[in-house]
Amino acid sequence: MDEKDRQIIRALQRDGRLSNQRLAEEVNLSPSPCLRRLRNLEKAGVIQGYAVKIDARAYGLPITAFVRIRLERHDETTVKNFEHQVGQMDQVLECHVMTGQTDYQLRVIVASLEDYERFIRARLQRVGGIGSIDTSFAYGTVKNSSVFPAG
Repeated sequence: MDEKDRQIIRALQRDGRLSNQRLAEEVNLSPSPCLRRLRNLEKAGVIQGYAVKIDARAYGLPITAFVRIRLERHDETTVKNFEHQVGQMDQVLECHVMTGQTDYQLRVIVASLEDYERFIRARLQRVGGIGSIDTSFAYGTVKNSSVFPAG
């Protein structure tokens, strides 16, 4: 991947609805080579898909929780079960394997604190193998970007 590919990616991260003509103009290429590069990035799996950014509050999901999970055991069965179960939970937008004192960090969105409590009691605690759950609630967002740095 070269700098021109990175320019294409950053332009699409800013606006995924750019036409090929507009994209080519933004990255100083003619349309045919730009489209060829774009298709190559898609084929290689660098570009994994296209999505719409939505305001969670406007959608009706104003509560964002960052949930840190520590497992009781780290055997293959416990880890696989946890990761599979979390992968099935719509409220979990992200699940990261962490270093340090916790094993996973989840980003969870819900409509209310009551919904969060239901999520914890009815979904997360039933997974099994969890040693501790620690939650922090976001009360504001300073920056939320999906555009990668230039270099």
